[in-house]
Amino acid sequence: MESVALLSFEEQALKIQSLIIYPIKSCRGISVPQASVTQTGFEWDRYWLVVNHKGRAYTQNVEPKLALVEPELPKEAFFEDWEPTKNSFLVVKAPGMSHLKIPLSKPNSVVEGVSMWEWSGSAFDEGEEAAKWFSDYLGKQSRLVRFNKETECRATPPAYAVGYSTTFSNKFPFLVASQASLDHLNTLLPEPVPMNRFRANIVVENGNPYDEDLWDEIKINDLVFKGVRLCYRCKTTTVDQETGVSSAEPIQTLKKFRADTLLMPDKKSQSKVFFGKDMVWNWNIYNRQGKGNKTIKVGDSISVLSKIPSITEAAT
Repeated sequence: MESVALLSFEEQALKIQSLIIYPIKSCRGISVPQASVTQTGFEWDRYWLVVNHKGRAYTQNVEPKLALVEPELPKEAFFEDWEPTKNSFLVVKAPGMSHLKIPLSKPNSVVEGVSMWEWSGSAFDEGEEAAKWFSDYLGKQSRLVRFNKETECRATPPAYAVGYSTTFSNKFPFLVASQASLDHLNTLLPEPVPMNRFRANIVVENGNPYDEDLWDEIKINDLVFKGVRLCYRCKTTTVDQETGVSSAEPIQTLKKFRADTLLMPDKKSQSKVFFGKDMVWNWNIYNRQGKGNKTIKVGDSISVLSKIPSITEAAT
């Protein structure tokens, strides 16, 4: 009987179901068996950005065709401390387009005036071939740029996470969501949606729906992640990632039970709906310990170190 009880407990223990890296902002993700954690997010996550002729970011909110752009990286790129060679490439595919190969070696050209949301600065320019490829695909003047970690720092919003930074992610370097939350949402939707609608980096197996709302700190191996706020969901979640076609869901259904007016009635409404938890890696703890690797893998256990008392106290 004891062994049966132990097995039941282990089956319910939180663990990583999947890890997803999105090399190009708003394009398809890559499901990987392991990922290297950095201060700005997973290695290679949101390193590239498609911009218009003014250097402003394109996202699926205005260019849903980006959902069909599929990036590929060498398998060894997801191992800690791997360095690209002259024969290492980011390969980009899309329907009706020839394959685009972007060298992973550092570009020579830098472009000024790149902007995304609150941030503006310089970035590496990936050249004319990449610019033509994305211009042809989107039907408007475009360029592909790469975040320059050597000269640029895009700070996370200080109201939520002081002293942290990210690349071309929306606001924070990590997004965590649970399969249980998606399973519950899908019972309410006219048609179920897959997790790729929500573009999570870490998908959690087991637990109860929306448990992640209350996670203040979680630990994976030697790495502690700090929950900073519930993730506000935008129009991108309504884009079918297989077709690039938008609809009203899942936003319409989320409004019925995941709106700020319902979850936090005592706070001023900002007309937001939520799914998943934005997080940062607390690298200060890691540096103090001075040990352990920075790689997490599918199947790794997740420990909840602390929780906030209630959903009404979740930072939004």
